[in-house]
Amino acid sequence: MSEEPEVPEQIEAQHLDRPTVPELDEILGVPFKVLDDGFVRVVDYMGSDHSIVQAARVSYGAGTRQIHQDRGLIRYLMRHQHTTPFEMCDIKFHLRVPMDCWRQWIRHRTASVNEYSTRYSLAIDAAQTTPPDAWRFQAQGNRQGSGGFVDEAQGARFTERERELQEAARARYEERIEAGIAREQARKDLPLSTYTEAYWKVNLLNLLRFLLLRMDDHAQWEIRQYAHLIGYQIVSVWCPLAWQAFLDYSVNAMQLTHLDWEIIRAIQKGDDTKVKSLLVKYRFISKSGALRRSRERDELEAKLEQLNIPVPWRSGDDPA
Repeated sequence: MSEEPEVPEQIEAQHLDRPTVPELDEILGVPFKVLDDGFVRVVDYMGSDHSIVQAARVSYGAGTRQIHQDRGLIRYLMRHQHTTPFEMCDIKFHLRVPMDCWRQWIRHRTASVNEYSTRYSLAIDAAQTTPPDAWRFQAQGNRQGSGGFVDEAQGARFTERERELQEAARARYEERIEAGIAREQARKDLPLSTYTEAYWKVNLLNLLRFLLLRMDDHAQWEIRQYAHLIGYQIVSVWCPLAWQAFLDYSVNAMQLTHLDWEIIRAIQKGDDTKVKSLLVKYRFISKSGALRRSRERDELEAKLEQLNIPVPWRSGDDPA
């Protein structure tokens, strides 16, 4: 006969206080306006800076509080990409966002999402509009970006045409609804400027990854407005220590690739022959010194400017 398994002793119950952030509690449910008719509001959250520290100290064992203060530990975790403790914090947003922005937003697949259904409910009667001074040209060096603005007189014509299009699309939609057409079919000609709503629940780690991409200057301007608001007005209040570490080590940090530091080291040594050979090796320039089309070189050029290091392939700085 097999022995009965040993029953572990009862673990003593502990009273635990739920971590709260009074500054975030004050804005729960408050809609922050974005664009002309969009908004972001926090409807719930779990955890705080303390939760990050608590999770990290489970790994390190007892007695670490005397070694690491909360701020120092959070900054260490962020600096060395020990990311699991940041997953201990969750936040849930209620969003209203134009459908074209939402298509970019939903590509971040590390969240729980429930979106407003235009199969079940009538489409939201609101569309994002563009002021005459806000129409942007297509960027020349970036196929998915924009750069520079159309003059306001021309922009006014685009804005008027936009208004006509949005009103016509809405009228056709409502006409179909009134005739009894199925909502799932009636909606098909609504423009991407139409607003949608969603609940979006995400942990802090994945939220910071979202913000790192969508706060960047290369992100679409409209989604940047949402990202900046979430970061600077909500996350900064919710987890201020983690937010500051994120700014210091991610947003305002510089990443140097192996190619970057190899070239920079040669520049700092004053070895022009080595600099040119590296530029040719990495196809930044041709053997004759002519510039090749290279996004890597463009990115390195921006880093050199930030570091006040001469750019060797510019006129007058020929490394040959």
